[in-house]
Amino acid sequence: MGELSHYDERGASRMVDVSAKEPTLRAARASGLVRMAAATLRLIQDRAAAKGDVLETARLAAIMGAKRTGDLIPLCHPLGLDSVEVDLTPSPPDAVEIVATVKVHGRTGVEMEAMTAVAVAALTIYDMCKAVDRGMTIERIRLEEKTGGARGAYRRDDAS
Repeated sequence: MGELSHYDERGASRMVDVSAKEPTLRAARASGLVRMAAATLRLIQDRAAAKGDVLETARLAAIMGAKRTGDLIPLCHPLGLDSVEVDLTPSPPDAVEIVATVKVHGRTGVEMEAMTAVAVAALTIYDMCKAVDRGMTIERIRLEEKTGGARGAYRRDDAS
């Protein structure tokens, strides 16, 4: 396991200096799940939620969230992202699966942007459906894989 890099030798918080790194293509894929009542999922699939098309609104929110990650996470570098793709897949009887893939040509990775996209999509689904289902749960937001950078590729090795 590597050392924590967001602290200096005195223990003070710092943004990591990436100025000496060469820009490379970096990508990250994250996933998560929103579990809900089966009737709520049917509302989403039928595009019958009172607030509108839940999945398309969540997709737009996820893209916006990824672009604003540097504003939300204190020591995250603000990045000009090259691509954000968000897949929202109904998983009957009671869930929506979320997968976000983010790419950038840059000096630092986009893992936080991918996970932020998933989190914001999940929160948007909750917000749009809470009037009919306050028991929804947001589960398992996690990094699935990342490529690029000095530390190389990472891929989650569990199948769950």
